[in-house]
Amino acid sequence: MATTDPHPRRPDALALEVVELIGDVVARFYADYEEAAGEHALTGPQARLLSLLSVEPLPMRKLAQKLKCEPSNVTGIVDRLEARGLAERRPDPADRRVKLAAATEEGRRVARDLREGLRFAREPLAGLSDDERRVLRDLLRRMVAGA
Repeated sequence: MATTDPHPRRPDALALEVVELIGDVVARFYADYEEAAGEHALTGPQARLLSLLSVEPLPMRKLAQKLKCEPSNVTGIVDRLEARGLAERRPDPADRRVKLAAATEEGRRVARDLREGLRFAREPLAGLSDDERRVLRDLLRRMVAGA
């Protein structure tokens, strides 16, 4: 049986600085994403959902998990994207009782424009060499996989 340490080790100064920097990166990313979304008359959540759907069709429950919100919120967001012709609902080929949300061709184009329009993703990363970007990517992958 695993035991938990009653006195877990406190993060050191370097770990705290890294956490603070990650928070700054996330805040800058979201601010830039909101601005890019606004240029397409989308809210941030609509843009994030569209971005997810541009990769693959997903059921509402999975979208809610990825966006960390209630399925009813996802339904409203998909409704608004569907009204603009950016998303559609379709039956899941594996289980016809399940509806998948999917980006339309126009939705994929808008999602691509959103990604390409993110200044934060372009400008600071442009100052890093290809090797530095690979190291950063690999470290981030390890952090995400370990979470």
